[in-house]
Amino acid sequence: MGKLVEEFNDYRSKMNDRIMETANTNIKRFFALDTTTYAEGALDVKTKEMLGLVASMVLRCDDCIKYHLEKCYDEGVNNAEINEVFMIANLVGGSIVIPHYRRAVEYWDELSL
Repeated sequence: MGKLVEEFNDYRSKMNDRIMETANTNIKRFFALDTTTYAEGALDVKTKEMLGLVASMVLRCDDCIKYHLEKCYDEGVNNAEINEVFMIANLVGGSIVIPHYRRAVEYWDELSL
């Protein structure tokens, strides 16, 4: 994995640990809810991660996009599938998503290094 991926994961891990040091019960429950929502259920994990990626792109959350890109990569999403995910996000979100699309493609490429 490339430097972008390593830096993002290190920072995310460090700050999540820091947050959990002082987090109240509600924040801890919210983090747990986020984790369990993406677990296997009526939809498989791969599908849930692709849905999460589309939502993240439409909402224009670069951290969320990076997180879901890596999860998609881990779940075996291939280049053809990820490009369809990107197309859906751009269609739903409009042209405002294009800068996030550029960064998503860059990050996706970094995952393969």
